[in-house]
Amino acid sequence: MQMICLDLEGVLVPEIWIEFAKRSGIPELARTTRDEPDYDKLMDFRIGLLAQHRLKLTDIQAVIAGMGPLDGAKAFLDDLRSRYQVLILSDTFYEFAQPLMRQLVWPTLLCHQLEVDADGFVQRHVLRQPDQKRHTVNALRSLNFQVIAAGDSYNDTGMLGAAHAGFFIHPPQAIVEQFPQFPVTRSYAELTTAIDAAAQRLRG
Repeated sequence: MQMICLDLEGVLVPEIWIEFAKRSGIPELARTTRDEPDYDKLMDFRIGLLAQHRLKLTDIQAVIAGMGPLDGAKAFLDDLRSRYQVLILSDTFYEFAQPLMRQLVWPTLLCHQLEVDADGFVQRHVLRQPDQKRHTVNALRSLNFQVIAAGDSYNDTGMLGAAHAGFFIHPPQAIVEQFPQFPVTRSYAELTTAIDAAAQRLRG
């Protein structure tokens, strides 16, 4: 049995924090895991900015409600789900993801949670566990799944390395140069071809 593990933001949907940065007029919030590999440090930075600007969870959710999947993402995902088991592994939060998951017809998503105070301000992020993507892939392998993974950022490299086959999809050049061991795809068509070839190879 084969399992496809995909990152969410930058792969199937736009980067939520980048969109929120544009709409809120706070460019510092556009910093993502493509820029900062330490996810805890990144989230502490973001939560501090939200507090500084008195922005609530509902302000972020209002932006997400107006977003949709990337062009071609739903068709790509529908095709994969018709032929493979597919799992979305993301460092986003359930409080953010629901409107986007609805538009993708509810694929299975493993991500994190936020703690919000009585006034609606984000207090802290609660990770399912550190490096959850890599741990999930290793758990799937222990269940005798053949795992093929795809992502675009620093925080995907543990997942890609743990999988039987791992691919980047439209990553920034700095990450390509730092992790040359992972093949690069630039479109859903290229990634589908790479996944199918890896799946065939793994079947022997």
